[in-house]
Amino acid sequence: MTKLADRITHIAESQTIAMAKLSRELQEQGKDIISLSLGEPDFVTPPDIRESAKKAIDEGFTFYSPIAGFADLRQAISEKFKFENGLDYTSDQIVVSTGAKQSIANVVLSLVNPGEEVIVPTPYWVSYSQMIKLAEGIPVFVDASVKTDYKVSAQQIREAITPKSKLLIFSSPCNPSGSVYTRDELREIATVIAEHEDLYIISDEIYEHINFSGKHESIAQFDFIKERVIIVNGVSKGYAMTGWRIGYIGAPKWIAQACDKMQGQFTSGTSSISQKAATAALRSGTAFYDQMRETYKRRRDLVMQMLNEMPGMKVNVPMGAFYFFPDISSFFGKSDGITVIKNATDFCMYLLRDAGVSMVTGEAFGAPDCVRLSYATSDELLIKAMNRVKDSLAKLH
Repeated sequence: MTKLADRITHIAESQTIAMAKLSRELQEQGKDIISLSLGEPDFVTPPDIRESAKKAIDEGFTFYSPIAGFADLRQAISEKFKFENGLDYTSDQIVVSTGAKQSIANVVLSLVNPGEEVIVPTPYWVSYSQMIKLAEGIPVFVDASVKTDYKVSAQQIREAITPKSKLLIFSSPCNPSGSVYTRDELREIATVIAEHEDLYIISDEIYEHINFSGKHESIAQFDFIKERVIIVNGVSKGYAMTGWRIGYIGAPKWIAQACDKMQGQFTSGTSSISQKAATAALRSGTAFYDQMRETYKRRRDLVMQMLNEMPGMKVNVPMGAFYFFPDISSFFGKSDGITVIKNATDFCMYLLRDAGVSMVTGEAFGAPDCVRLSYATSDELLIKAMNRVKDSLAKLH
């Protein structure tokens, strides 16, 4: 019998991808399933960006690209940091990767030694903990709940720090909760991290442009901590370019060089055509994501109203991204006479079977009392899905 390496048996399959796969399989069997499980914009990449990719093909940009990305793309990212975030990153501090997921993996594998600890506020994006385990690091979870808007305090982070702490990793706007840290909250966290000279921050800002609270705030804006912050971003969410697979980091030069070295042994440079499309996206202005953000805000308000009409659902008001992360623990122990809801996974499977609506268990995000649902789909489907969920939950006693 073939024995797999421990590193692959020790990590879990992505439960967001697993639920999306199950939903597709049921749809292929003819089942009427509304999938609210994947975090993917339902918008098509804007025409001018698509045209730039066609032009790149016609002009012969079909060869290997530099490991860290084409110079014009890294310059466009540098300008984006400057004009949108007030941050100075030169091109040699930027590494372009095959999606923000690879960007995060590069940083974790470049910084974390076996046995070192990574502080992870919960709820967290599903892959953080698995990447840490792959690097043989130890995730240290700091819990937040719906009562605190799913945000941890600087004091909680201070209490989690030990001599083995190497990294803090978090997202704002947050996947899965939609929570957004304020400038004051980020400053308080930065002040705590600054007290420990060998502690670094990965700030996942991939949902930057889907932010309903006003100006995006990055923890890298504070000069006293900037040299220990790695910003992760990309074009997937803001420009509806998930399939193009382009992410990037802005980091201290020595960390960027390490990520370049790491990437050089795994994938090398990412798709040349995607890079040309990403360059066009970053230079296309704000009109597209401004419109998209308004659409998401309307959908958020629509779903918020319908969730609030369901007894037992505890929700916060997400100020970014396109997710709700309700606490559904009040349904534990209830049954429709066939299924007993013992946990969030049971809750998701019940709704998939009874309502034909797929969500993702909060267990995947380190919050076992919750579920994640995406509202990145049409108003019509959202209304239909929420009505189905309401009817199914009414059967539980």
